Amino acid sequence: MNLFEISNEYLAILQYAEDPAVDPEVVANTMEGIEADFEDKADAYAYIISTLKGDAATIDAELKRLKARKDAIENNADRLKKSLEEAMRVTGKTKFKTAMHSFGISKNPQSVRLIEGVEIPEQYLIPQEPRIDKKAILADLKAGKKFDFAELQQTDGLRIR
Repeated sequence: MNLFEISNEYLAILQYAEDPAVDPEVVANTMEGIEADFEDKADAYAYIISTLKGDAATIDAELKRLKARKDAIENNADRLKKSLEEAMRVTGKTKFKTAMHSFGISKNPQSVRLIEGVEIPEQYLIPQEPRIDKKAILADLKAGKKFDFAELQQTDGLRIR
């Protein structure tokens, strides 16, 4: 098997890994089935991992961009609606029809407005499970505090540079 054939096999694995419909077990088994030196396989793994992480980062950036665009569009729609409502109130046209739409200002359902500075009785509070502040525990452990409920641990993991 020559270098070109091996590269094509790794590119096929990358395509499998990028396809959410492909079972991850198939990707792993295909990768294991390639005959190559351990070091060459490790380089291929590193290349595929790097490419997949880059793809994920690109998708994440695109999601953020699309969310920002969605938020801007929704905000523009809300501003236009408020502007139209204000114009209707100023002109006194609070209910009318056109050939395409019906317009009307009506009362919204009743809602609760909490008054600042006034304590809310316990019966109206929703009890919640306490959450563990692992960051505070970590900081205290690093500072030398000892606890019977927690300890520092050091794990290891693969780094590819």
